[in-house]
Amino acid sequence: MRRTVLPALLLPGLAALALAAGAAHAQSTLRIGLAEDPDILDPTMARTFVGRIVFAGLCDKLFDLDEKLNVVPQLATSYEWSADNKSLTIKLRNGVTFHDGEKMDAQAVKFNLERHKNTPGSTRRGELAPVERVDVVDPLTVRLSLSAPFAPLLTVLTDRAGMMVSPKAAQAAGEKFGARPVCSGPFRFVERVAQDRIVLERFPAYWNKGEIHFDRVVYQPIADSTVRLANLRSGQLDFIERLAGSDVAGLKSDSRFKIDRIVEIGYQGIYFNLGKGEPGQKSPVGRDARVREAFELSLDRAALVKVAMDGEAQPGNQWVSPSNRYYAKNVPIPKRDVAKAKALLAAAGVPNPAVTLMAPTESAAQRIAQVV
Repeated sequence: MRRTVLPALLLPGLAALALAAGAAHAQSTLRIGLAEDPDILDPTMARTFVGRIVFAGLCDKLFDLDEKLNVVPQLATSYEWSADNKSLTIKLRNGVTFHDGEKMDAQAVKFNLERHKNTPGSTRRGELAPVERVDVVDPLTVRLSLSAPFAPLLTVLTDRAGMMVSPKAAQAAGEKFGARPVCSGPFRFVERVAQDRIVLERFPAYWNKGEIHFDRVVYQPIADSTVRLANLRSGQLDFIERLAGSDVAGLKSDSRFKIDRIVEIGYQGIYFNLGKGEPGQKSPVGRDARVREAFELSLDRAALVKVAMDGEAQPGNQWVSPSNRYYAKNVPIPKRDVAKAKALLAAAGVPNPAVTLMAPTESAAQRIAQVV
């Protein structure tokens, strides 16, 4: 299927979380409300955003990102590129163990990267496609050989492709590994009840245990943002992600809560079907690039932010915000130009095109779709 993505309409400006003031020190269990239930808890197979939130407590990665999007070591301690940028040598942290007591060493890293690449249905396979071979140099050193230079590799290893699971547990569980994952993060898996809760407990042998201040973490999926916020207000939750923009004003005036904002790595965008099946082949949007350009020129991103997101977002047209260092400044946000949009449609021979827009049922997405 050939698809193209309309450059991002909006970049969320709210960190999508609210923390009950003082709750972090009042108890040893942290209760987090998620906007939905994650999919499988296996880094090789997982797809969902909320799954990554759970993985943050469960599975350490070779590298991580700091608050400024700098790549920093986690299970790795250092790395070095070869002169031709086709080989990456990674030094590993000593003394790390998985939740089942097995060593997290170079052999384990080799196993995990090959598992990511070779497991049927792996969603990591494409991310690691340039990696041709993984060699164990010594117990705490691995070398990744690439088919060609691949600049994003380090950032790929800050996400699920860089998460390490116990080879022993993965081999024993096979396809069922995601039901009881065994990693090397600060918390180990206890139980999961679908659509109700995921429970983790502190891993006493964690390599950085001095930085862990809770005994348990309980993740609760609550799809309705109003119900999620009500649980926070009542004290049933300590932390929620994806706070609705319309709820910000109410929380600002409540001294019990703290709101944190950050322009996150995520966006609301619209994808075009460029020829898959009858809808894509017959739609003017799929047939003519001028119609797609006219669509973009008709958008008022600032109005979308104000009306559909209650001002709690940042207009954008790329996968990162204009303030991000990876933003391509030579492709700025296009200004709304209805006259030019009409001229493009006339040139394409479809002055009044009709298209079908599908949108998720989530409230913000529905508002954006209605305004568009």
